[in-house]
Amino acid sequence: MENKDIMAKARESLKGHWGIAVGAVLLYAIYEIVIRFLPPTLGTVISLSLTGAISLGFNTLILALSRRKNAEISQLFEGFSRFWTALAAYLLQGAFIILWMLLLIIPGLIAAYSYAMTFYILADNKSMSAFEAIGKSKEMMKGNKWKLLCLHFRFFWWMLLSIITLGIGLIWLIPYMSVSVATFYNDIKNVQFQEVSLA
Repeated sequence: MENKDIMAKARESLKGHWGIAVGAVLLYAIYEIVIRFLPPTLGTVISLSLTGAISLGFNTLILALSRRKNAEISQLFEGFSRFWTALAAYLLQGAFIILWMLLLIIPGLIAAYSYAMTFYILADNKSMSAFEAIGKSKEMMKGNKWKLLCLHFRFFWWMLLSIITLGIGLIWLIPYMSVSVATFYNDIKNVQFQEVSLA
């Protein structure tokens, strides 16, 4: 599926569901704001501890929206039922990206795109370990990293417009971008499944 079609499908998925998508983004934003107002050491510890679980919950909800399934705000907290797996995924992702960035910015960017599907994969596979999800993401993104980068670039002007509106536009842009990336994940997952079936 071409990126323009992915974006169109994301908009279609959000029809009638913008309220829950915006609500999820606002709750995530409140969490980030609270972290920033805490003393630096405490904020860092809480961020490192909780962001994995919150990211897994957020991606679970976004994935449901992208598939036009029942999406509820309560899904934001589903990541806490797999707290240690989510924490391990978050820390491993960060560590691997930092290690690659020690070489150069470009290898770090490539690593970030290689691991970009990790939390979607965890949301889809309840028994999968963090390390397995990272490995699966790396496998899925072979030949797809440039396509995802191009998808992100398609939101460039929207991002500028959001900045001009003092960030207010981000309330709608982030759900749109997030559901688009989830739709991208669904697409490459389906393509790879079909390739395996035909093999």
